[in-house]
Amino acid sequence: MTSKTAGSTPPDNPAPQQQGMPKINTVTAGDITASLKAGFSDFVARPLMSGFFGLFYAVFGILFVWSLIWLGKIWMIIPAVIGFPLVAPFAAAGLYEMSRRMQKGESFGWSEILTVMADQRKREMGWMAFVTLFIFWVWVYQVRLWLAIILQKASFSDFDGFLNAVLFTPQGWTFLAVGTCVGAFLSAVLFSVTVVAMPMLLDRETNFVSAMLTSIRVVTENPVVMLGWAAIISVTMLLSMIPAFLGLIFTLPILGHTTWHLYQRAVSPAEG
Repeated sequence: MTSKTAGSTPPDNPAPQQQGMPKINTVTAGDITASLKAGFSDFVARPLMSGFFGLFYAVFGILFVWSLIWLGKIWMIIPAVIGFPLVAPFAAAGLYEMSRRMQKGESFGWSEILTVMADQRKREMGWMAFVTLFIFWVWVYQVRLWLAIILQKASFSDFDGFLNAVLFTPQGWTFLAVGTCVGAFLSAVLFSVTVVAMPMLLDRETNFVSAMLTSIRVVTENPVVMLGWAAIISVTMLLSMIPAFLGLIFTLPILGHTTWHLYQRAVSPAEG
């Protein structure tokens, strides 16, 4: 169900051809269940390679939080941890390629997967990474804005003091309510523009704007089911980070493989 150019090494100066927008299929709860089963099967088929991507993501999260503590940016820990799953779709590019090759019955090793990931810098994936990271930083800095407005007199000299100010004061409750609403909006926006855009860019020659528009169409034409999938991703990712990010070693690969199979069900294959 992929184009002839999928997964191939792109030329040094590619010029993705503008094609008609692909057909969007109706997505049901059964498609989510079937995609989860296929994603789990992909993980079981290559657990070490799949787990590597989850481990890399988990270690990055641990180092990220440690660096915030070292820099004395205590106030950033909670928004960074909550916003951390926003960059997961970009981190899962290698998992999409693994699922693509397994679906076609192709053999592959580390070099093939890592080479395809490295080659994405010559395609449109870099622009999607920019979009993802931009929204992540918008999330972090809007938290800083609301902290300054609502908790301007609170002390954040240590993590315990920050938690006390946020969880046990009326101002903290207001901050949590506002932050939750803004965060939910930003998460919905990012989910809508990336949920199938990332695997689509890996699968076929297209530009990132077309991929984002296709992703938005999938969500708007299947709002209940796709937002349900977004809720599953959010809850799973946040729970996986509780044990020092280590749960991500297993859940990120499964969700990544699942996303590939859901994309295959939601978007009709490229012509040619």
